[in-house]
Amino acid sequence: MDKFVTHTGIAVALNRANVDTDAIIPKQFLKSIKRTGFGEHLFDGWRYLDEGEPGMDCTTRPLNPDFELNKPEFQGGTVLVAGPNFGCGSSREHAPWALQQYGFKAVISSSFADIFFNNCFKNGFLPIVLKEQEVKEILTAIDSKPGIEITVSLEHQTVSIAGKSYGFNVDAFRKHCLVNGFDDIGLTLQHRDDIVAFEKNRLANQPWLANTI
Repeated sequence: MDKFVTHTGIAVALNRANVDTDAIIPKQFLKSIKRTGFGEHLFDGWRYLDEGEPGMDCTTRPLNPDFELNKPEFQGGTVLVAGPNFGCGSSREHAPWALQQYGFKAVISSSFADIFFNNCFKNGFLPIVLKEQEVKEILTAIDSKPGIEITVSLEHQTVSIAGKSYGFNVDAFRKHCLVNGFDDIGLTLQHRDDIVAFEKNRLANQPWLANTI
């Protein structure tokens, strides 16, 4: 999992409330058993003018010129700034996958659905909760200067844009995992030597277990 310490990139405004996971990655794309290929279908129903299906060549599909992500000033955007209750709806880990694979490093909102919020951290994607008024100020800054850059410092737990800085809270354990690039497997492997020693000792004292492994 990639480490996240500090990131600066173009801020993308998605000033919509209650964006659910089916809007983030529509249900027809959940058929895949792989963890790749979801970025091109992020917000598929909003980004394109035709009906999206798995396996389509998205480079030839008609784009919706009114959708935020399709606007020229937001191309290459890496920090999404959204309305309240982002990620609501059904539980699907594909939602943070799609956001990451599109190129986003973090999403900012005044509130998130719990399951989506937890899934983000599990997959090394940073959801940032700011006060509603602070999010409105950031959205105003983006509207005033489309394509403006924003800096997210997980190390200092700040979001900076247009000369202003906003602090955010993050669980210490989750921060530790993101800063060091640890997912659940990576955390476990920090104890590799202890695990190997335990297994070696267990087989020495219970050799019959070797026949079942």
